[in-house]
Amino acid sequence: MTTRVILVRHGQSTYNVEQRIQGRLDRSVLTDVGRETARQVAVALQGIAFDAVYSSPLQRAKETAEIIVAALSEKTAANTAHPAPAAQPIDLLREIDLPLWEGLRRTEVQEKYSEDYRLWKERPHQLCMMTPEGEHFPVLALHHQARQFWQDILTQHPNQTILVVAHNGINRCLISTALGISPDRYHSIQQSNCGISVLNFAGTLADPVQLESMNLTAHVGHKLPKPRPGHHGPRLLLVRHGETEWNRQQQFQGQIDIPLNDNGRIQAQQARDFLACVQIDSAVSSPLLRPKETAEIILQAHPGVTLQLDERLQEISHGLWEGKFESEIEQAFPGMLQQWKIAPETVQMPEGENLQDVWNRSIPAWQEIVASTPPNTTCLVVGHDAINKAVMCYLSGLGPEHFWNFKQGNGSVTVIDYPDGPDGLPVIEAANITIHLGGILDRTAAGAL
Repeated sequence: MTTRVILVRHGQSTYNVEQRIQGRLDRSVLTDVGRETARQVAVALQGIAFDAVYSSPLQRAKETAEIIVAALSEKTAANTAHPAPAAQPIDLLREIDLPLWEGLRRTEVQEKYSEDYRLWKERPHQLCMMTPEGEHFPVLALHHQARQFWQDILTQHPNQTILVVAHNGINRCLISTALGISPDRYHSIQQSNCGISVLNFAGTLADPVQLESMNLTAHVGHKLPKPRPGHHGPRLLLVRHGETEWNRQQQFQGQIDIPLNDNGRIQAQQARDFLACVQIDSAVSSPLLRPKETAEIILQAHPGVTLQLDERLQEISHGLWEGKFESEIEQAFPGMLQQWKIAPETVQMPEGENLQDVWNRSIPAWQEIVASTPPNTTCLVVGHDAINKAVMCYLSGLGPEHFWNFKQGNGSVTVIDYPDGPDGLPVIEAANITIHLGGILDRTAAGAL
């Protein structure tokens, strides 16, 4: 069973433009830009059949959902396909409740509530507001609300695809509670106006969950999300190598030095074209052929950048699994492959590595790359499936047991900012962008590592 959830933040609102805190205040409405980007979301989602649509009842999200549904239904009607169902407003999708700040400009909050605002930025889970009902912890309450939404909704939609249109804060918490990310990382996930994220659930919250992609914005004219205001740290673009023949055949390659196949070179070229107008100032790659060639092809559009190689970014060593198909691994090591799929952190590859070994080399490498990337510059990092997943877990404050939570398609692009510099918390601006490879959904090979 798989439930696919496509998550969208509402379009630009009047309060967004005025830089006011919105929260649950329902005075803010969509701007003309917000309405147009909602229509662009529908174009991006064309061809996906939805079994249900849910939205926040607040008018900026509700109208975004209505515009998307109307545009999708108009497109499907022309093709005699089943129209998108009407959006159902649900209170569990309301935005974060910030009663003391709502309606104020951000600068006013910074001046009037300076200590609380600093706490909000540094330790958001600890922010407490006194209300007539008593102490109110906005982020903790929103996490609880998000978890309740999943518990109520997932059991209703086995093997279905649903669209959820809501807000910045609640969408962050929906993603966090699905993946097991703690409330202190509230600001480490970005949700742009009309950004699209995709989550795949194997069942309930107790079952495996995969973030297929997050905060896609190319459909609204921004190939990559814009850095947050006040950003002065480095940006890193994490890319997985293009397809190899062994990826396509689902054959374990690990550290066997398999080159790109023709499709993999096309994927690298598509990534090159996608990133051609994006600032890239430095580049690091695993020395294995498949990421190295991917990086070299991308850098054809940035001829002034010298590629550095770092052996610590090599793929996980699968040991005696390398060169084998799943059926061969199961025959030689009964039960071990299933263990790898459900509890990867417990598996020691025969004559190879375990995930802690991967963490012990790849995370220090990542930290050094970040530290060596100057402020306001961008570094391209090209790695492998296991390496990139390890980095994604690290950025999210998660351990190896969450290895399968993050999808990294061949030729995909993930965007990470350090707005407060290398010593500050990272912000995952976008994850597993594959729009340049053919659409919102990741259709790259599901092959072995």
